Order: sequence, then C-alpha cells, then structure tokens
Amino acid sequence: MNAAVVTQLAERATSLKLDLDAPFDDLDPLTVRVQDANIVALGSAVRHSHELSTLTHRVMRFLIEQHGFRSLALEGDEAASIDLDTYVRTAEGDPMAILAGARPFWRFAEILEAVRWVRARNERNPGDRVRVVHAAEQPPTAMSTEDIEHRLANTTIAWHERTGHRIVYWGGLAHTANGLATGKNAGSLLRQRFGSGYVSIALTFHHGSLPSLVDDPPADYIEAVLGAVDLETYLLEIQGSWPEAVRGWLDAPVKTRLIGPGIHELLGPSLRTWFDFVIHSRNITPARSL
Repeated sequence: MNAAVVTQLAERATSLKLDLDAPFDDLDPLTVRVQDANIVALGSAVRHSHELSTLTHRVMRFLIEQHGFRSLALEGDEAASIDLDTYVRTAEGDPMAILAGARPFWRFAEILEAVRWVRARNERNPGDRVRVVHAAEQPPTAMSTEDIEHRLANTTIAWHERTGHRIVYWGGLAHTANGLATGKNAGSLLRQRFGSGYVSIALTFHHGSLPSLVDDPPADYIEAVLGAVDLETYLLEIQGSWPEAVRGWLDAPVKTRLIGPGIHELLGPSLRTWFDFVIHSRNITPARSL
C-alpha cells in the first residue's frame, strides 16, 4: 500500500458524526457540488449496516433541510414506495407494517426512523412536503437486469420532470455508480440525463459484522486504502485537483466488494469515474431488524 496516498487522503478527509441530531458542519464539503444538483445518489456497498444507513439518513436530512431537496427515492420496492408516500403526506398507514412487508433490505429500524423523520418534518411544514418517489404504474412481472436499471433511472427522471423536485436517491452502490462497464446501470443513465446535476456518493466500509464477520478487504480493493486512513468514519471528495500519486490511484481501474446476499466483486474504470464523493466507515455493525 502506498503510504503517501493514504497520508494525502487523510489530509483531505472530513471526520463524520453518527449522531442524527448533530449539526451539519461536517457535511459542508458536499455543499458546492449538491447546491445545484437535481439528483444526489447515496449508494451503499451493503444495505443492512447500521453505520452506513445512519450516514445515509444524515445526508438525506442535510439535503432536505439545507438544500431544498423535496423527494426521497428508496430503491427497490415500488409497491411499498406508494404506501410510504401516502404515509409521509397524510399520516395514513403504518410505516412499520409497510416496511416489514417490503423487500428484505428495507426491513430495518434505520429505514423506519428516516421515514418517520420525513413525516414529522411534513407535519411541521404542511405547505412544503417531502414526497417518496414512486412510479405511475407497477412494473412488469419479469424484467431483465438491464430493464431493472432502466426502470430505476426512468422512474427517477419522470418524477423529477413531473414534480420539479430535487431527489435524494437511497440505494445500492452497483445501481448508483456512474460508468459501469455496460454503461447501462441506473447511475450511468442518470448521469447521461442530468450531467453534473447527478451527484454520486459511495458508502463503503473496511470490515465488520452483518452479523456474520466480514474480514478485511483484499489489498487491491479500494476499501483497503480507504480503511488505512486513521478515521473511523469520514467524507472524502474525490474529484478536483490531487497530487500525482493520489491522482494515479483515483484514476486507475477500480475494484470493490458488494454484500447482499453474498459477497460480490465489482470492477470499474476508476474511482473518479464512478463517484464524486466517498463516505467510508472503518467498522460496521448490523442494522436493527424490524
């Protein structure tokens, strides 16, 4: 591992808080990129981590409270999204029951807490509600992987065009990364549509339990280098000007892992092609099941 790269990353990393009620000053490095964005995507390497879910929730609050985002896209369950939109707008329905009947990666207290926060905010601001993104029609019963990616992107685009809302997209890293080899995942399609108005943030981790043990990553994975930075949880902007050694690492072919279910390897052209920012947690623990 290149110690100079780790040192230079550490110099620009911003330590993050896990307290949902903490001030947003640690998220200020996001401001320049997100203040004019149409879509900010938060793509996690694992969907059932307490730390990564909590950090996603904090960024969601930051974007809604500080930057005028007014819709939340929860990736992965269209029927539940319709019911959640009704709940956050009107308080009709039971959010715990909705999530408990949704896809497995939604059945966590961390997601419920985020949904209830949106509802509480709407009660305080009845004339300026935050919505939950959903499609006008239910999806076909059988879709290819490419069809799924197009539907994720097209649903988000259609909602933005219909409502004019800026959208926080809460999903998985493989869907939100820009520039996968196929060029046809949702993140790539959203970047094609919105250009710099699509901001992609990766949430990665080094090791932990889910609840089974997840070992340290192989040395050639990006999280091996990110995990060598001496901070438990941090934000890193990866665009912009960097010293040559870091630039070479950021622009080299990238390899990372995805979890859920199973462990998968994801390859790409470079970290800077994929993402605008990385939020990294050294150690993760399980999200709290409903």
